[in-house]
Amino acid sequence: MNENSQALQCVMIPVTGRQLLLPNVSIAEVVDFDSADAGANTPDWLVGHLDWRGLRLPVVSYDAANGGQLVVPGDNRGRIIVLNTIGPNHTRAPFMALVTQGIPSQARLEEEQMRQLDGENGPADLMQVEVDGDTAWIPNLEYLESLALEGTETAS
Repeated sequence: MNENSQALQCVMIPVTGRQLLLPNVSIAEVVDFDSADAGANTPDWLVGHLDWRGLRLPVVSYDAANGGQLVVPGDNRGRIIVLNTIGPNHTRAPFMALVTQGIPSQARLEEEQMRQLDGENGPADLMQVEVDGDTAWIPNLEYLESLALEGTETAS
């Protein structure tokens, strides 16, 4: 191992057919999935809303936001990940939520364990990476945050 390399604490997040990769610091909390109807006339990617610490957060489906189907988790496997936002609207919407298809897992990654892959990305993807032989996607948080902001305004 390179003496100058630093390990990054990450989380692998299962969504339909793939794993997302995010740094630990982006996650505020992981809570159990509780189905909530988004209501009529809402965007396809909006799963519903989560009442969390006095806030009403829109719950975004990464799958639907990326052009796929909205898949509601079953069998008590799904979770909701509350993410810290980092974009320009952080003060208006400091948190957002994503629905998962399973329980996220911790990963400690060194730079040499990852490499960027070429491939087609959807609007919710920033890039594909290979992590120890497995493919993971780094989500486009700016895009997802813009959807969450739209979902916040829908709830108002």
